[in-house]
Amino acid sequence: MNEQNGLRLSRRGAMVWLGTTGAIWLMTGTRSQAQAASNTPRSLCIVRPEQMEGPYFIDERLHRTDIRSDPTNGTITPGTQLALTFHISRIRGEECRPLPDAQVDIWHCDATGVYSDVRDPGFSTVGQKFLRGYQLTDANGVARFQTIYPGWYPIRTVHIHFKIRTALMARKQYEFTSQLYLPDELTDRVHTALPYASQGRRRVRNHHDFIFRDGGDQLMLEPSETSGGYAAIFPIGLDLS
Repeated sequence: MNEQNGLRLSRRGAMVWLGTTGAIWLMTGTRSQAQAASNTPRSLCIVRPEQMEGPYFIDERLHRTDIRSDPTNGTITPGTQLALTFHISRIRGEECRPLPDAQVDIWHCDATGVYSDVRDPGFSTVGQKFLRGYQLTDANGVARFQTIYPGWYPIRTVHIHFKIRTALMARKQYEFTSQLYLPDELTDRVHTALPYASQGRRRVRNHHDFIFRDGGDQLMLEPSETSGGYAAIFPIGLDLS
């Protein structure tokens, strides 16, 4: 993917790029049957579909739980809080166990549809580093983030990008990249408040999104309301056979 001094593909460019690589989607999104020799609950051993990385991944090496702030100036990105927890399991043959020490990156746009540290025809945020970061899974395969509910931009539904990489010392390196989605009804409710409302009514809903249509229903978050915003848990099993 082209990158130089923070310059990334534009959104229009991303659509063209997609058109030439549209057949890269993987997996089935079904529950793994590898449970017999495992202590991991069945509900956590779920194989998910891989989806495209998109044009705005930057390996910033920001190891942090709370990705709302911009470490360059301390500014907190405004928006409704979202606590996001990953439960990651490794599947090998008939076993499904927690995957420790995996690096989990997430990144997404702010409430007005803007990504950090990129140059786009509509904006430039080069040098800023909000709403990006990674965590390492603990012994239970868990990684936690504090972020905000994403906004929208014209060609996409609301989504969060994520990438999982096995530990550098692992016998076999593995990388999994995909996207998370949120219920349309909840998004409609959240986006009635500022700063989201300044964008007006969003144009693309989940089932109209050209990426969501390829397995997005298997990548849905189901957030619950909390005193400070929302919280969601995303279980995923990676086939490391």
